[in-house]
Amino acid sequence: MTPLRTLLAAALTLLVVAPAVAETDVKFALDWKFEGPSAPYFVALDKGYYKAEGLNVTIDSGPGSVAGIARVAAGTYPIGFFDINSLMKFRDQNPDKAVKAVLMVYDEPPFSIVTLKKTGIAKPKDLEGKTLGAPAPDGAFAQWKAFVKENGIDADKVKIENVGFPVREPMLAAGQVDAITGFSFSSFFNLRQKGVPAEDIVVLLMSKYGLVLYGNAIMVNPDYAKAHPEVVKGFVRATIKGIIETARDPKAAIASVMKRNETADEAIELARLEMALRDNIVTAWVKANGVGDVDPARLAKSIDQVAITYDFKAKPTASDIFTGEYLPPVADRKL
Repeated sequence: MTPLRTLLAAALTLLVVAPAVAETDVKFALDWKFEGPSAPYFVALDKGYYKAEGLNVTIDSGPGSVAGIARVAAGTYPIGFFDINSLMKFRDQNPDKAVKAVLMVYDEPPFSIVTLKKTGIAKPKDLEGKTLGAPAPDGAFAQWKAFVKENGIDADKVKIENVGFPVREPMLAAGQVDAITGFSFSSFFNLRQKGVPAEDIVVLLMSKYGLVLYGNAIMVNPDYAKAHPEVVKGFVRATIKGIIETARDPKAAIASVMKRNETADEAIELARLEMALRDNIVTAWVKANGVGDVDPARLAKSIDQVAITYDFKAKPTASDIFTGEYLPPVADRKL
């Protein structure tokens, strides 16, 4: 056999016997349904960003921005997307479960009070004498005490009615409550789907009324992060690419959501995504500093604000709650 044939034979043998590089399976839990704001993760999936990191990512819907943290703590989902303020409380209640945020997505949270013009509620103080519909596990309602303090509201003059997530917007539309707590881009468009004209809906973003809190972030199970740091880094890198791509072309990005939620209204989901990008994700701070990181001083101040609504047994520091060790360089996070 000639040397050339020998080399070709050897190469063919390697092709036959060399196993394909296995991808690492990763289960990722969202906070809620497959709606417009979940586009970045599906874009990362469809564009092959996760695959390029050697990851086979499965994305599941979730029970809300608070309840799902327990899924990450238990390891049912090693990585999840939930409210960082609720993580502070969870860590305090479960000191042996050191779940930590590794990528900030909602630089400004969508926590809001949503009402209708006919109620006359145009500012926080106007809630006095009114009925507020609020699901007990709602991430926005969790900030109520801090919101009350920052805006000088007499909480005794506001009637709180515990309502379920599915009936929250219908009750507001029907006049059974005067206002509701919720994520701005969820409640606004849920009301639109109920036939309420956009001009009749009033959204009071808590971030515009004294709250310095952050919102939802990617968080990881501590044991998983310790055992698989490169997987976490790869997931974070790919997700950031998905966020940047979504911000560049929301209309194309929404197609990735619609593939998984064919009964949704594409126009509404696109508008929902654009609202989340404008108000929560692509903020002035993110434009200046890149996607994914936090300002430690602001995070520390937000912990102080959470302490208004919750009595910490052991108040955490910013570094207890968030780490930037899995983030790529700033140049790779710029919009």
